[in-house]
Amino acid sequence: MEPTTPNPRTITESEIKALAGENLPAARQLLFLRFGERLRYHAFGILKDPAEAGDVVQEVFIKAMREPRLFDEDFRTQAWLYRVTRNLCYNIARDRRRRWAILSALPAPKAGGTDPLDRFFLGESAAELLTYLDQLTENHRVILLLRYYEDLSYHEIAERLRVKMGTVMSRLSRARDRLEAMLPEGDDCRVAS
Repeated sequence: MEPTTPNPRTITESEIKALAGENLPAARQLLFLRFGERLRYHAFGILKDPAEAGDVVQEVFIKAMREPRLFDEDFRTQAWLYRVTRNLCYNIARDRRRRWAILSALPAPKAGGTDPLDRFFLGESAAELLTYLDQLTENHRVILLLRYYEDLSYHEIAERLRVKMGTVMSRLSRARDRLEAMLPEGDDCRVAS
């Protein structure tokens, strides 16, 4: 007689942890089935974007698989999953505000310039911003252009650059910080915090 598969809707966190001692892949799958959809709703509630919410949940479970305490008896797995989800969502929301600050500093498009990358290269503010971008490393310049001017999601950037999503997030954060440090105080091109 085959063992019955636990119902992911009714299985408890402690039962998943007990299963992890016997069958780690099954425990990981149950963890995803138990919390994946809830985390997606939680992320969507913050981001209001189903694609980004899905990307966040994927990143949360990647982090979870790397978390050595995940199935420890005294580790609060559910609380940790929600906290990581919330923090990733807040990072994305903060990135959006910075992105809008950069885009709003660009001049209005001139004839035929509807593409964000075209708008970037037009006008005085864009020329100044381009000067700053030229001072960045190739990795930082590329990641900023992919995110802000090609309007790619973190997932799309990760695929394009063939790197992990965590690498995209950290590289983008460092690139923004370096760009912001170059801009003079009071400059209306300055990236919002």
